[in-house]
Amino acid sequence: PMKTATVTAGLAAGLALAATPAFAHGGEAMPSLGSGLLHPLTGLDHVLAMGAVGLWAGIQGGRATWALPAAFLAMTMAGAGLAVAGWTLPLVEAGILASVVIVGLLVARMVALPAVYGAALVGAFAVLHGQAHGADAPAGLGAALYAAGFALTTAGLLVAGLGLAALAGGRLSPVWVRGAGAVTAACGLVLAVI
Repeated sequence: PMKTATVTAGLAAGLALAATPAFAHGGEAMPSLGSGLLHPLTGLDHVLAMGAVGLWAGIQGGRATWALPAAFLAMTMAGAGLAVAGWTLPLVEAGILASVVIVGLLVARMVALPAVYGAALVGAFAVLHGQAHGADAPAGLGAALYAAGFALTTAGLLVAGLGLAALAGGRLSPVWVRGAGAVTAACGLVLAVI
């Protein structure tokens, strides 16, 4: 738990520094990195889904602890790559909202799946999140910096979910974990109708 808390704090500090106004004065490349860092944070659906994936991975433990976040991050990058290459998948927004509801429900029910199945499920959802991120990518070198930015923030949100799971294993009761999953799923449903 201490190592996870240290990593989470380091990522949060890095994101806070990256979001400072200094990026607005650094030339063309810096806004691309800065906008990439901020992009996952601009949609509640992304924040909820990524945090829930980390939480779900952490409460399952074992191989799932790192397999699920790794699959989510890798497939987010793959989905962004498809978008940058001009491949657009259908129903991206609906799929992103479905990821919030489904992963929220998995957390609420404290469902444990074999790591390979859990990784496949979150990986499929991650392709859609990556599509949304990649659709906003700038051209040229800016795309690589933008992708690095949203990869860092995605990793940070996943680690934050893992950190919450570490707290749940120590100080938080399962009722709080189930409640977090239920609230996440409910938020996904609300976002789907507004």
